[in-house]
Amino acid sequence: MKKQQEPLEPTTRTGGLLLVPIDPGAIEEVRSSGPSEELLSLVVTMFQALGDTTRVKILYALMRHPLCVRDLAILVHVSESAVSHQLRLLRDRRLVRQRRVGNIIYYSLDDEHLAVLFREAEYHADHVHQNIPHHPYVSIFEERSARRDQERL
Repeated sequence: MKKQQEPLEPTTRTGGLLLVPIDPGAIEEVRSSGPSEELLSLVVTMFQALGDTTRVKILYALMRHPLCVRDLAILVHVSESAVSHQLRLLRDRRLVRQRRVGNIIYYSLDDEHLAVLFREAEYHADHVHQNIPHHPYVSIFEERSARRDQERL
């Protein structure tokens, strides 16, 4: 007599469907190590701020040198008013900060994390554009995935 396979637990209702996980261990590992909802919200807000070409041009310029609104307007080819509007959004998201020198306000990056994020985005874009293989550190993820696949067998 063939042993009946028991359904995997837990089951989840998603969009009205009852889903049974294929790999409950992987689901639990991801759930327990994933970021909080609050952190996810902050990350999404930051990426939304980076989703505008003018803001990205401003940030690239500020990576090189602290600049005032007028100089940024000249560099990114938009009005001073438009630059001020974008800087306010970036400041509200703590991506840039300001420093007053007399009657001129200079803007700079709030911290160095953005430069690292931009560099990684450039690497990714370059790899996609030129079809370059992954960096070696990506293989860590591939190794982890292969190890899990082996454990399942």
